[in-house]
Amino acid sequence: MDSPDKLDSPPVVVVMGVAGTGKTTVGPLVAARLGVPYAEGDDFHPAANIAKMSAGVPLDDADRAPWLDAIGRWAHGRAGLGGVVSSSALKRAYRDRLRAAAPGAVFLHLTGDRELVERRMAERRGHFMPTALLDSQFAALEPLGGDEAGVAVDVAGAPEEIADRAAAALRAAGAPTGPVPTP
Repeated sequence: MDSPDKLDSPPVVVVMGVAGTGKTTVGPLVAARLGVPYAEGDDFHPAANIAKMSAGVPLDDADRAPWLDAIGRWAHGRAGLGGVVSSSALKRAYRDRLRAAAPGAVFLHLTGDRELVERRMAERRGHFMPTALLDSQFAALEPLGGDEAGVAVDVAGAPEEIADRAAAALRAAGAPTGPVPTP
């Protein structure tokens, strides 16, 4: 990643993790700290995917392909401009697909123990993802490999605290974390 002082090339950050880790809550807060726009990954799902998950049926790789491609197109369009987008990106193959579209993407893996994540999922209202699919999410999860650009941040604590830790972790990893001056 670029040095922390180089603010002319903000990163495209993919906020990843299992359902209920706070991608939708923490993602916009991280984007604000980076001074870049946020895109909600769920908005990229085809209607068939949302219907399937709403019915308690986990998505398979074929279901995820058009969704990942749509997120990848958004991330590619933000290259050099920066942005934050959420995507579970549970498997290395999914992250590889996103990196193929946006080679400079950096992953922010929100992590948490199952009990905390399940409690948070149970408390949220109006979301299509039922807690019944949490086990399939944890089963599919492949944490970031050492050769992948990214950081992991625990989701214990308030959203603002998590976002602060995430920005600090990205900064420590060399990602620019301040607003980018307009030319």
